[in-house]
Amino acid sequence: MLLSINESLVPKYRFASNIEEQMEQLASNPLLKRFAESRKRLAEEPYRPVYHYVNPEGNLNDPNGLCFWKGYWHLFYQAYPPEDPRQHWGHAISKDLIHWGDLPYAIYPGPEYQCFSGATYVEKDRVIAMYHGTRLGNMVAISDDPLLLNWQKVNHTAVIPTVNADGTVPNYVVFDPCIWKENGLYYSLSGQRQPSSCGKSVRRAHYLFRSEDLMKWEYLHEFVENDCFTLDGDDGACPYFWPIGDRHILLFFSHMSGSQYLLGDYEKEKCKFLATAHGRFNFGPARPSGVHAPSAAPDGAGNVVVIFNMNPGKPTSGWNQAMTLPRQLTLVGDDQLRIAPVEDVARLQCQHRHVPGMNLPADKEVVFDEIEGNAMEILAQIEPKGAALVELNVLRSPGKEEFTRIAFFKKRGYINPIEKRHYSLVTIDSSYSSTLPDAQIRGPETAHVFLDDQETLTLRVFIDKSIVEVFVNERQCLAVRVYPGRSDSTGVSIRARGQNAALKSLDAWQMKSIYSFTGKNPYSCGKHQLINGVSDLV
Repeated sequence: MLLSINESLVPKYRFASNIEEQMEQLASNPLLKRFAESRKRLAEEPYRPVYHYVNPEGNLNDPNGLCFWKGYWHLFYQAYPPEDPRQHWGHAISKDLIHWGDLPYAIYPGPEYQCFSGATYVEKDRVIAMYHGTRLGNMVAISDDPLLLNWQKVNHTAVIPTVNADGTVPNYVVFDPCIWKENGLYYSLSGQRQPSSCGKSVRRAHYLFRSEDLMKWEYLHEFVENDCFTLDGDDGACPYFWPIGDRHILLFFSHMSGSQYLLGDYEKEKCKFLATAHGRFNFGPARPSGVHAPSAAPDGAGNVVVIFNMNPGKPTSGWNQAMTLPRQLTLVGDDQLRIAPVEDVARLQCQHRHVPGMNLPADKEVVFDEIEGNAMEILAQIEPKGAALVELNVLRSPGKEEFTRIAFFKKRGYINPIEKRHYSLVTIDSSYSSTLPDAQIRGPETAHVFLDDQETLTLRVFIDKSIVEVFVNERQCLAVRVYPGRSDSTGVSIRARGQNAALKSLDAWQMKSIYSFTGKNPYSCGKHQLINGVSDLV
């Protein structure tokens, strides 16, 4: 039975303050040994990704507190340990955002009932985590050791409580927070909803707080002005507010319409964010099989790195979710983002196959006999010409009983009369991805993207067992989970509809695993040791 103060039943360890001793302690740490054994047991699971990060044991939920500290990227996440399946903060470490090593659980429940989502802020001599502690409010924890193994909770209770000291409910909502610092003061957003001006509905809200010492926080006001973009019913969970280029970005998750962002200008004197543009990372529901919540951090070069968890669409024993590839967001215009996978994903490429340019006759499917796999990257350069639809099929069985369709609809999106632009559509259609009765079907994930008339369509596709991610001309990214039921659903084909198109080139690579235990995968080409205990990282 849980203790009255909600202390976790998961073993907890205190680590040294220097990295040499920490490494010695990790080498024999029982939790890391347990994680390694769990990874070995799960390695044969057919839908478990081999180059996307998946937690070592149990279920997974939101990524939290992505940050860079003393030469390493740290990723925290909602973890559910087997002996106490309440949310703890799990912990992984990386040099390049691709190869991850497991570390022991970072933040444990107690006195809060569960450790919900939050963010981190890196100072010169410490890292501050701010997160929602259920049944109490928003919490602050601090770590300053080399690998962020030891965390101390400020006040050992909520610094922004859900209920006032006199028992009254405040006129703001306390939920998922983020944190930053300017002019010697700390600021925090609490993401939730507020009443809408339209009837009885509610809309996204981000309540702003300020503190001198992390212990006492003053409520200021709702943070965003001029939000004419989000929908009635949206909320602002999992917020991340960072500079990007010479502007600012606010990323968040709506439980109704998924992950999205607001771009705009930060008016520091007013402590207000003036939103000027909006974009999405979800183009359908988060469940089943969709992108879920973000965790984001500056990359030190004026850009922002973001990673998401992805929901399952089929029961899997012993685990459920996985992370997307980390994406680099770069400001390329006042209201435009470049969206690309982090560069080091190319380190996983092997067994290259190249298809030279060819004509694509209308309505004739071209199957690439020498390109197949379920852990691979594809780079396709396509001239749509007069074809209104070009489709790239992946995870295709020989008889096409199963396939996942990536479709580009040229100039079939909306027409913007102000920009004088006719947008195209890109879709991941997983309607026929699986013949299994317990694989849930979701509607096609469809996004708008603008291409100039003579611009080549560039599709960069990442396939990883149950994940398909598609980057389109570095302007858009879509991702879904898929569960092919046939072992031969590994093929690739292309087709133009209505009129001819042209394939300028197609390159494909098998992708190395980042894990120690890969199972049997005839389309893989070597593996990368996942650094349990981070010995290979230091």
